[in-house]
Amino acid sequence: MSTEPETTEDDEPGTPTGGAETEETEEAKGDAADAGQVSEAEAELRAQQAERERIEQRKAEKKAPIESGTKLSGKAADLLAAVRAVEGGEKPAATVFEEPAPAPRRPAPEPERRPRPVPAETVTASPAPAPEAVQAVRRVLGEGGAPETLAPQVTEALGEGADERLRADPWQLLRVAGVRPEQADGFARALLGAECGPDDERRGRAVTVWLLEQAALAGHTALEMPALLAALAQRGVPEPESAVQDTLAEGDALVFQDALEEPGAPARTKQDQSEDDSEEDEERPVRVLVGLERYALAEESLADGLARLVNSAPKQDGSAEEWERVAAAAQGSTGELLRAVAGHGLVLHTGGEASAAEPAALLTAAHSLGLRAWAATHGPIGRTRFAALLGSGPDDAADQDGSRVTTVSGLLAGLEGPGRDADGALDLDLLIVLDAPQLDVETAALLTESLPDGARLVLAGDPAVLWSVGPGRVFADLLAARICPQVASRRPDPGPLGELVSGIGIGELNQVEAPGKEIVIVPVWDAGEAVHRAVQLVADSVPRAIGVPAEETQVIAPGHGGAVGTRALNTALKERLNPGPGRFGGFDPGDRIAYSPVPGRALQGRVVKADAEGLHLSCEGEAVVVPKERVEQSVRHGWALTAHQAVGSRWPAVVVVLPGDAAQALSRPWVYTAFGRAERHLSVVHGVEQALPRAVAEVTAKPRTTRLPVLLAPQVDES
Repeated sequence: MSTEPETTEDDEPGTPTGGAETEETEEAKGDAADAGQVSEAEAELRAQQAERERIEQRKAEKKAPIESGTKLSGKAADLLAAVRAVEGGEKPAATVFEEPAPAPRRPAPEPERRPRPVPAETVTASPAPAPEAVQAVRRVLGEGGAPETLAPQVTEALGEGADERLRADPWQLLRVAGVRPEQADGFARALLGAECGPDDERRGRAVTVWLLEQAALAGHTALEMPALLAALAQRGVPEPESAVQDTLAEGDALVFQDALEEPGAPARTKQDQSEDDSEEDEERPVRVLVGLERYALAEESLADGLARLVNSAPKQDGSAEEWERVAAAAQGSTGELLRAVAGHGLVLHTGGEASAAEPAALLTAAHSLGLRAWAATHGPIGRTRFAALLGSGPDDAADQDGSRVTTVSGLLAGLEGPGRDADGALDLDLLIVLDAPQLDVETAALLTESLPDGARLVLAGDPAVLWSVGPGRVFADLLAARICPQVASRRPDPGPLGELVSGIGIGELNQVEAPGKEIVIVPVWDAGEAVHRAVQLVADSVPRAIGVPAEETQVIAPGHGGAVGTRALNTALKERLNPGPGRFGGFDPGDRIAYSPVPGRALQGRVVKADAEGLHLSCEGEAVVVPKERVEQSVRHGWALTAHQAVGSRWPAVVVVLPGDAAQALSRPWVYTAFGRAERHLSVVHGVEQALPRAVAEVTAKPRTTRLPVLLAPQVDES
């Protein structure tokens, strides 16, 4: 950093060189291994009760992780180790597409408003594969030299007739998270013999789908055709164009041909298009994109839902005079927010942590005017914090006026919130979504399509934080599209921490006076010293010098792997703060954990106990039971988190660990997010030297290819 506030008395120099993996795609990939089989924990447990015996049999077959070179040998061992690494979050996704260009559109179909979409998390987990189906797949895997213990994952991924599908197309093995094309090639050669070749159209289709999945893990909802063709060529597909055409013909992907706008030209409306489609469209350049159906349809559904909100008049609960009265009573940008919501169905609100007071004031005012108003946050910690602004507790999360606070996942799952009306829509008039940058396209589509006609939607958040783990950049795209009112809060975040983080947001790592030791820099020079200093800060220095106990201090690192990643830090922190044998999957009662019920969500909590049902957790006062067979994939120790896991939450004290080899993983949004998690105190274990100010000044968010801005343009009427 350009300046270093004073350090605590016992902090001595020392330095990290540990191998931290990059975080953004790692989060998605680590969670993606079980993306299709999760729901809210209690619902999942009930759904799996009848399958307990089968699941136990499957779990017994893989009692301990098989490292490459043990029990199995050669390519089979490497393949199993790769799959296990992804399932355990030990391996990041391959960065297949680094800098794709902004995305264009094709006209979206008319929305189908009924029936309403079923939220993904309300769907109970699929039963475990039948033993006979698993056994049949096991035989095929054995014939191809692949580890037979992958049979349950392959059976679940391919569904009914998995053995026949796998034998007919060995490259379907790529459907299992963690398997790479070269590994699937080896399996195919062993199974097919002389029939196997790089020009096999089955290989071309499978690699095309795999590349699109990798792009989704990196945040893209679609890929430009040239980028996809180049990636196919790099993976040894001799005729990339034919591979893409075969994939489209089989219905495994969709293609979009979108007209490009002239730079600086105003967005075209429906009337513009109807007047000159016949001539101009023949001359205007187009961009061709390819995407997986689930994300393409989600993005189009989201565009339809947002256009419906923008173009329809909001329900008039309270007269214009009453809205103006409450707006006039408010101060500054709070009044602007109230006036915008009074006359519009969609409003965007931006600002830092202090700005949350303005949506809180809106929630209270809306209820006073007779609206059924609710707020939803990214996670339970955010829910508790926002409820506190309303003077309410975490148990009922309701203020005295009856407004409510929930989580986005709980709202969509029906486990929290107002429930749904007879048409399947959420039973509310106003929904305020906090932490809006964390909305991926699928979650955002479910939210908008779940709103009743005449409802108002306010998306509020800090545009400088990391984007969602899932595909899309919904909040950023909406801000850029300018299709609705945008209210920027003028409430600055207070104190030295607020000053530091605000500067980072505009690309400046400024010197900040911290007379109360609000900011401490601890220089280090090797990996061992970095881990030692982080543990020392949490267990001793911060409690003694700052008065924040260890259980209220959070460690944040750039990635899970390496000598100074979250795994290494958590191992050291557990040994110091809660030593134990780790009898249940490495966990003991009292362990601090991070539980991921679905990709992109991380709930912080503690281990209560373990029994035959599974691992019992307490997450922000909620009792959660994680079945045994899912502990390895979905629960990690949580004294140290990545910035993506920490987003949406704040702690009294935060220790950010920056090992020397983390320089490539740093960016302005990452630093902004990590440093911004601290309420009272921030310690930085600093080993990246000038890479930190360079990242803040120069490294912005990686571009994501999305189609939302151009999908919105023709659907929104000119004002």
